[in-house]
Amino acid sequence: MTTATNKPSAAFWIISVLALIWNLMGVMAYITTVTMTPEALQALPAEQQQLYTDVPKWATAAFAIAVWGSTLGSILLLLRKKFAKPVFAVALAGILVQMTHSLVISKSYEATGPGGVAMSVMIIVVGGFLVWYSRYATEKGWLT
Repeated sequence: MTTATNKPSAAFWIISVLALIWNLMGVMAYITTVTMTPEALQALPAEQQQLYTDVPKWATAAFAIAVWGSTLGSILLLLRKKFAKPVFAVALAGILVQMTHSLVISKSYEATGPGGVAMSVMIIVVGGFLVWYSRYATEKGWLT
């Protein structure tokens, strides 16, 4: 039986929809990255070309786990399923591995500048927020 206290707030729905939109943009970035044609790669500045050609398989796998996991977590959040919490946690692990490669190993900020660093930090923050928010929503009884 669902009670009024288990009914999610309007903010829950807004956050859930925004999370899905945000993560679908991540899926688009992933698909664009893994399907980039040689012509599209050649059109990039040389320092950015290297960011796409020198990515190890484990970093690409982490990227896939991050975006597909976060998207699945967002869908589960919209469906009010508490399994969203562990899915977001796995996705956050993927984000952290991917960003470790991007920022620490490949030093992508040398090619992308402050904007690239800001986006990377924002991705980590949003990923962490979604883990926290799914836990919060579970504690509130909004997720079953």
